[in-house]
Amino acid sequence: MGRIEIDRDKCKGCALCTHFCPKGCLIMDSEINRKGYRPCMFKAGEECSGCAVCARVCPDIAIEVWR
Repeated sequence: MGRIEIDRDKCKGCALCTHFCPKGCLIMDSEINRKGYRPCMFKAGEECSGCAVCARVCPDIAIEVWR
């Protein structure tokens, strides 16, 4: 089981992570960050496998995955 940490202020809301997550663990937040973007967030109740696909596709290096 993995754990995802998202730096909300680095995220620019491109949604690549939400598209490529094989388990659908990430969604776009309804609130904006300090830069005015809607960042991604971990969907409550989901189980992350720790595959780190989200971190690899993130162009802003805003996601860290821990196994």
